Amino acid sequence: MKKTVLTVLAIATMISVVAGCKKKSAQDNSLNDLLARGEFVLGLDDSFPPLGFRDDNNEIVGYDIDLATEVAKRLGVNFRAQPISWDAKEQELATGNIDCIWNGLTITPERLEALSFTKPYLDNEQAVVVTQASGYTTLADLSGKTIGLQAGSSAADAVEAAPEFKASLNSITEFKDNVTALNDLEIGGVDGVVMDSVVANYVIKTTGKPFTIIHEALASEQYGVAFRKGDVKLAEKVQAVLEEMEADGTVAELSRKWFGANISVIGK
Repeated sequence: MKKTVLTVLAIATMISVVAGCKKKSAQDNSLNDLLARGEFVLGLDDSFPPLGFRDDNNEIVGYDIDLATEVAKRLGVNFRAQPISWDAKEQELATGNIDCIWNGLTITPERLEALSFTKPYLDNEQAVVVTQASGYTTLADLSGKTIGLQAGSSAADAVEAAPEFKASLNSITEFKDNVTALNDLEIGGVDGVVMDSVVANYVIKTTGKPFTIIHEALASEQYGVAFRKGDVKLAEKVQAVLEEMEADGTVAELSRKWFGANISVIGK
């Protein structure tokens, strides 16, 4: 009898310990850990204007950079922009090399399953950029042609999600970034580049290169800031600070600086 009681007590104690360990391991210290470390590290593709790119002085600048710098300031920590391979962005986040992916990252159902996101902060479309001389005005005009896109990007996802368009193409060429893809378009290496309309419009406006956008988007999407799946408190804090910045006019000011108008969807 005593032995049975002791055995039951022992099992109950083990269950309690295991439950306590699970509860402890599931605890979210993401915000406190970052504040204690005193640095907010943002992972980005540093050739993605106007969200994050290198200027003439080789400094990383952009709309997302300005937003994140202000967020870090309001959190009371230092800010660091860390260039990464966009094709390996999730691995960089998982290994702890960066605290977030913040550089025109599209929110998708698959990413929502694997990562913790803020709410959307910008709307975007996946569009096709062509040369003005090509005369292409519709997606159908690209039948039998070659398009370029950035490896591991939402452009690749958009093409996969449009099977008829993909099947109509002659081939698809992947590039490390949009800038390289557009350079290839300019010299005739590809016939079009699938990319974010936010970036395409900025490049066309600031460079004066003879490009135009086919106004028949492949997909509509929204950008968000991504964190590790368990880092909910950090994601929620960043969202709260962004909403504070929207309310006091900071976001509108930065949006007009980079886009010429307030196109933010924070808090909307």
